Amino acid sequence: MSPRRILVTSALPYANGPIHLGHLVEYLQTDIWVRFQRLQGNECRYFCADDTHGAAIMISARKHGVTEAEFIERMNRAHQEDFARFGVSFDHFGSTHSDSNRQLCGEFWKALRGSDLIAESDVEQLYDVQEGLFLADRFVKGTCPVCSSADQYGDNCEKCGATYSPTELKNPKSTYSGTTPELRKAKHLFVQVERRHAFLDEWTQAEGRLPAETANYLKGFFLNNPLRDWDISRPAPYFGFEIPDSPGNYWYVWFDAPIGYLASTQDWCAKTGQQLSDWWQSDATEIYHFIGKDIVYFHALFWPVMLQTAGYSLPRHIHVHGFLTVNGEKMSKSKGTQINASTYLEHLDPSYLRYYYASKLGPGAEDIDLDLDDFCQKVNSTLLAKVINLASRSARFIAAGGLSPEYPEDEGLFESTAAAAAEIAAAYEGFDYAKAVRLIMALADRANEYIDRKQPWSLKKQAGKEREVQDVCTVCLNVFRQLCIYLAPVLPELADKAAALLQTPISNWADAQTPTLGHPIGTFTHLMQRVDPQKVQQMVTDSTVAQRPDEPTSATWADDDAALAAEPLADTCSIDDFAKVDLRVARVIAAEPVKEARKLLKLTVSLGGTHTRTVFAGIKAAYEAESLVGRLVVVVANLAPRQMKFGTSEGMVIAAGPGGAEVFVLSPDSGAKPGQRVH
Repeated sequence: MSPRRILVTSALPYANGPIHLGHLVEYLQTDIWVRFQRLQGNECRYFCADDTHGAAIMISARKHGVTEAEFIERMNRAHQEDFARFGVSFDHFGSTHSDSNRQLCGEFWKALRGSDLIAESDVEQLYDVQEGLFLADRFVKGTCPVCSSADQYGDNCEKCGATYSPTELKNPKSTYSGTTPELRKAKHLFVQVERRHAFLDEWTQAEGRLPAETANYLKGFFLNNPLRDWDISRPAPYFGFEIPDSPGNYWYVWFDAPIGYLASTQDWCAKTGQQLSDWWQSDATEIYHFIGKDIVYFHALFWPVMLQTAGYSLPRHIHVHGFLTVNGEKMSKSKGTQINASTYLEHLDPSYLRYYYASKLGPGAEDIDLDLDDFCQKVNSTLLAKVINLASRSARFIAAGGLSPEYPEDEGLFESTAAAAAEIAAAYEGFDYAKAVRLIMALADRANEYIDRKQPWSLKKQAGKEREVQDVCTVCLNVFRQLCIYLAPVLPELADKAAALLQTPISNWADAQTPTLGHPIGTFTHLMQRVDPQKVQQMVTDSTVAQRPDEPTSATWADDDAALAAEPLADTCSIDDFAKVDLRVARVIAAEPVKEARKLLKLTVSLGGTHTRTVFAGIKAAYEAESLVGRLVVVVANLAPRQMKFGTSEGMVIAAGPGGAEVFVLSPDSGAKPGQRVH
C-alpha cells in the first residue's frame, strides 16, 4: 500500500489569552493522531494558527497599553512555547493576521460574490455604549430564548443547542463591561447558506464524513429547517481585514479563521517549495479537521459552502471531541482548576497529561474528566509501574554484557505482542486512544508476569546464571521497546529515551515486528519520575492565586452599613486581651463533609511541616469540601480543643458573613506561609 498524503488541522486557538488544559484536549488529541500516521509511513502535515481578529483583541490590547499587532505577536510566542513543551508537532503554526490570509480571504470573497451568495441588509445589533463598539455574538451573555437557561452566549445555548441572534437573548449583558447593551442599526453582509442546502444535506450525511451522532444532530436541528443567512461582516471599529468592496465593514472573525488553515499551509509551502494546490485542490490529499463540539455548525455548514464555492477540497472527515471537566466539574478559576499550560509545566511532566488524556479519549464527542486523584494514581500505577518498571527491572542487569545475540525462548511473548500491532493501529486510526492504551497495558501486564516469574534480580545472585539473566532481560527489553513503539504517538519523549537506552532507533510502526539483538545498551537512567501529589496540589494552589479577579476600584465600591447594623461592634478589649489570641496562617490539606452534621466540614490544616490540626467548621452550606483543599486560611491556633460528637476540633477557621450559604472564609494575600502569625 502506497503512503497516504494527509493534511490535518486543529481549531485555531484565540489569541486573547493563554493556553489552558481544556484547550490541550484538542491539540494533544490531534498530535497523537498525526504522530501515529507518521509512524505508519504516511506523509502527514499538521497546520494551525492563532485566531487573531475581533473586538476582544481590541479590548485586550487597549488594557495592556499596546497595539493589536503587538498583543497578538506576544500571545503567538507564548502559545507556540506552550505547544512545543507539550510536544505538539505542527508543521507550521501561523497567524490569521498575515498577508497570506488576507489574500486568500479576498479570493474566497470574490468567489462568493461571483456566485451571487452575498446579500446586504441593515441589522439591529447590540452595542456596548461604555466600550464604544458593537458586540460579537460570543461577547454577549444572557438567558436562552428557547430553554431559559441563564448565562448563555449570544449565538448558541450550551444547554439545549439552540442557535439564535444575540438580540433574541433575554437580559443581555456585555461580557466586556457588564453593562446592558443597546440596539443600534448597521449594514451587514450575509452568505445565503440556504441556497446550498441540498449540497450540505448530502455532504454532511455521507458515511464517514462526521461522527454519526454529529451528522444526526445537524440533520435534526439544522437541515430539517431552512438555513439562516450567515452574518459575515462587522462594522467599524473592529480589528481585522476590511472588506475591499465594502469600506467600513470587516470580515467577521469566523470568516477569516478557517481560511487560516489554508494560509498556514500556504506559508509552509512558501518555505518548503511545495504548492498549495497539491494540498487543498487534490483528490490525493485527505483533509482531517479536529474540532470541539461547540463549533460543529461553523465547520460542517458554513465552511463547506466556502470551500466548495472557492474551488478547494472539502475535508475527508471532521473529528469532534467533547469538553474537559476537572474533578467532575466545569473548570473554575476560583477553585484553581482552570490551569494554564505554563502553570502545569512549572510543576509536572507534560508526558503525564499526554498519557492521561489518551487513556480517556474515545472516538465520540463525550466530555472527559481530569480527576486529579485518578490522574496521579493512573500514571503511577499503570504507566510507571507497568511500562517504565519493565525497563528499570531489566536494563541494569545487562548493562555490561548487552543484549543476547539471538532471540531467546520467551513463551511466545514477543510474537503475541507483535501480533497486537494491527488492533492497536486500528484503535489509533479510529480515534479510540483509550482502547489503544488498554490494549497496550494488557500487553504490559503479560510482560510483567513474565519478569515476575523469571526474577532476573534473583538469578543475578546465582553463580553460572549469567546467560539466563541476559536472555530474560533481552526478552523484557525487547517487549519494552515494542510497548514504547505502540505508545510513541502518545509519549514521543519516552520513545526517544527508549531508543537511546537500547541503541536502536524507533522510526516506524513496523519496528515492533523485529527484535533488537547482539549489541550493548546505554547506561540506564530514570526514564520518568512518579507523579508527586503535592506538586499537583501546588499547581492547583498556584492557579487559584494567579487567577483571582482584579481588586475592585473605588468606582465600584458601594458598601452600606447593613452588616454592621445586623451585628453591632462588641465591647472594647485591651491589646493584652487581643494578644492572647494566636492567629496563624494555615493550609487546608484535606477536607470532607461530616455526613451526620448539616453544617460541618472536617478540615485538616497544616501549620507547616508535620504540624497539623483537625478543625470542624460550620461552612458546609457555603463551600464544597474539595474547593478548600490547598487554600491558605487563618485559624485560631491556641483555642482550647473542643470534644464534639464527630471528633475533637483543635482550632477555628476565621470566616465572615451572616451564616448559612453566606459565609466567606478569610485568606491571606499570596506570599503568606503556613505557620506565620497574623499580627
